[in-house]
Amino acid sequence: MSYKDIYESWLNDKRLSSEARAELENIKNNKEDVEYRFGAELEFGTAGMRGIIGYGTNMINVYTVRRATQGLAEFIKKLGPQAMARGVVISYDTRHKSEEFATAAAEVLAANGVCAYKFDDVHPVPMLSFAVRELKTVAGIMITASHNPKQYNGYKVYGEDGAQMSPADTAKVVEYISKITDYLATPSPSLQECKKFIKAVPARVDKKYYKELKKLTLSKKAVKKCGKNLKLVYTPVHGSGYIPVTTILKKLGINATVVEEQTKKDPDFSTVEVPNPEYKETLELGIKTAQKIGATVVFGTDPDSDRLGVAVKNRDGEFEALSGNQVGILLLDYILTRLKEDNSLPKNAAVVKSFVSTGMARPICNKFGVTLFETPVGFKFIGEKIKLWESNKLYTYVFGFEESCGYLRGTHARDKDAVVASMLCAEMVCYYDYIGKTVYQRLQEIYSEYGYVLDCNISVPFKGLNAMRDMNAVVDGLKHKPCTAFDIYKVKTLRDYSKNIALELATGEKSEIGSPITNCIYYELENGSFICVRPSGTEPKLKIYFSVRANNKAEAEAALDKMQAAVKKLLKV
Repeated sequence: MSYKDIYESWLNDKRLSSEARAELENIKNNKEDVEYRFGAELEFGTAGMRGIIGYGTNMINVYTVRRATQGLAEFIKKLGPQAMARGVVISYDTRHKSEEFATAAAEVLAANGVCAYKFDDVHPVPMLSFAVRELKTVAGIMITASHNPKQYNGYKVYGEDGAQMSPADTAKVVEYISKITDYLATPSPSLQECKKFIKAVPARVDKKYYKELKKLTLSKKAVKKCGKNLKLVYTPVHGSGYIPVTTILKKLGINATVVEEQTKKDPDFSTVEVPNPEYKETLELGIKTAQKIGATVVFGTDPDSDRLGVAVKNRDGEFEALSGNQVGILLLDYILTRLKEDNSLPKNAAVVKSFVSTGMARPICNKFGVTLFETPVGFKFIGEKIKLWESNKLYTYVFGFEESCGYLRGTHARDKDAVVASMLCAEMVCYYDYIGKTVYQRLQEIYSEYGYVLDCNISVPFKGLNAMRDMNAVVDGLKHKPCTAFDIYKVKTLRDYSKNIALELATGEKSEIGSPITNCIYYELENGSFICVRPSGTEPKLKIYFSVRANNKAEAEAALDKMQAAVKKLLKV
């Protein structure tokens, strides 16, 4: 069927809701919109689904959510009655339609005889991840589009280990989903089925989560002395982090001034342009509050509270928004320092980061005798390391992070946790206050000790139905273009993650990277810098990462300009 035929079939179907019919009637004369909505199906990948809210096969709506959940239900039913009884735990954030989609997912599961535990209010990603393991469910569903703009929502699926579902299991779920051609045909539960199979998440789950976080504290003396009078500003940016972040800080006795205007569950995120706390603009209200009370640190969480953004006051008294890499090395340095000072750093301690995250992590880990592992982008790969080491005991996980403002200390969750990161951030401020420093001063000391590294990334947006295909084509093209240098910076090693091969340019020697397959090209430069190009897995954007080693900030910025110009010329984008 053509996209026009599919559109007409939806519009003329008596099962279509009045809201959906009105919306689709409204675009009848907009050929481009009709084609976008019905010219493709919303892709279900290893990160689940994410799309613009609206009606159509290529949008996220109650029908695409039900269809995806029916596919998940078929997967669970094949695992047997025990898996069906263990069920699925469902959470959601503050976005438009989030609770409606969560309820729809619970109802589809119930209609299939699969138990569904649903949170009675918004809860963030890390608490969903924790609940999966605490309740011993076979899967989890999180309704969120993370830090995307307000018109988006999404559907993430988690495996029984609390990490995002593995590629192998995702492929099976996708196979079941693809067999469902009638989007409006998913079953509805009877009242009896709802009562039998849909349950509230027990209150003990939240209590246990906070208890686990308290075990991860590192500076009790500093918190006891400085916590009550701490001048620190936090904003949940209208998201699900408000209750859990303020709860854990209160339990520890750490004072934090909250940006009241941004505590409201506002699905329009009306006080910010985008709800992404890695942008300074998103933290502006927090910065204004900090200037009023004399605070030196501002931090904020995104709608599903899996990302933490931080701004600190510099030596000139102005606030700088730190990158995810800078926060990552600050937390890494702080965690390893405190563990060593307390003689509690495990002999087999390990840190995990995505391979696009800062090269600064390696010298820090080397100093403390800690093994550093690199994974592809996606926190599920860090979760897999945790699961592996719990089984074989070869390493003890102490910290993991991604440059996209995602951090995890502890093994209570298997995804990014901005609640525990907020706790550590606040505790870190207490610690440096206790010893007479600021967070910004410590960051400068790190640069002095290990050398300056400038990390940044740029995103090239792609549009249309073929955005993903076009992005992958750009990356594929790099595999056939011999590139030995970016301006004056020579390439030492070329890593092709789609083939799991690293090529040494000087010798022509090839070796296995030892990483899961992903479509990504990574240029390791002779001076220790790197450039990496990959398509985003969650947005129609081509991501280009730069990590530049230099003697100081000025030299790094000059080198970055040259590298970016060379990349632009190579990619022609």
